[in-house]
Amino acid sequence: MQVRPIWWAKGAVMILDQRLLPWKRVYLKCTRYQQVARAIKNMAIRGAPAIGIAAAMGVALGVYNLKSNRNLEGNFDKICQTIIQTRPTARNLFWAIERMKKVFLRHKKKSLSELKQILAKEAQIILEEDVATNRQIGYHGKNLIKMGMTVLTHCNAGALATGGYGTALGVIRAAWEEGMRFQVIADETRPYLQGARLTAWELQQEGIPVTVITDSIAGYLMAQGKVDLIIVGADRIAANGDTANKIGTYTLAVLAKNHGIPFYVAAPFSTFDVNISDGCYIPVEERRGKEVIFIGKKRICPEGVNALYYAFDVTPAEYITGIITEKGIITPPYKEKIKKLK
Repeated sequence: MQVRPIWWAKGAVMILDQRLLPWKRVYLKCTRYQQVARAIKNMAIRGAPAIGIAAAMGVALGVYNLKSNRNLEGNFDKICQTIIQTRPTARNLFWAIERMKKVFLRHKKKSLSELKQILAKEAQIILEEDVATNRQIGYHGKNLIKMGMTVLTHCNAGALATGGYGTALGVIRAAWEEGMRFQVIADETRPYLQGARLTAWELQQEGIPVTVITDSIAGYLMAQGKVDLIIVGADRIAANGDTANKIGTYTLAVLAKNHGIPFYVAAPFSTFDVNISDGCYIPVEERRGKEVIFIGKKRICPEGVNALYYAFDVTPAEYITGIITEKGIITPPYKEKIKKLK
């Protein structure tokens, strides 16, 4: 699929505004790092790998706009802190910032002009590596999908959520490219409807048959034997395999185990956080209840009613059949295997 969620343009970061899809294809031209941070916070760009790429480019853009190297380290830290505060759950954001910091520290004594070029190049390398990594994830996971299967996925873990190929949808895409023919069920994924708007749109572009369902229908379909395999993405994976992903993932995993349906997570190693022992320590983002009360600009709840919205939940490793990575599929027990591969 020919879609570019994000790219570096000299002096700007171009971001596809995913809030407007599938109706409009509009790119935000971010000329200041604060605009990149706002695009991440407001979900113009979303999906852990894509957020990581945006974070790296935001850092590069912040340094690109510096007029002198006066208080260089202080300004660099300010840029990083602004971006770090946008989305607390997505591990790739922090991973990308950490990587950009290492590059900065290695080259901070060079001329400002050289430093700008080095950081911009590193951000672009992160983008290129992400696409290559996703293709490897697809390669390792594609054989899980057999002819005639029905595969269920949650939220959007496709080209839009990454540098341009996808993790969970990368597996689906790779299997389709190999000639497998199957059906996909996409949970609508309330309240932002990433499944209905984004996953359905991506799969339609590829000619892959997709049916959108409300999130609450999934269990009923499993009970009827109409789901053969579940593949989802991830926003952060703890050292023991516990996985944070879009809210509703935990429910699917419990239902899948009850009905004997394989449940796989697809994610690059940049999403793993080995400094967190288990899912209890994964920070879970709580967003404004207003995002539940309104669909677009239309209020769907009575005035005065409160709403609660956690953007993610955590699925314990015991419910996960395997984790598909660029280095292969990890199966239980996870802790030692993750440590070895990481």
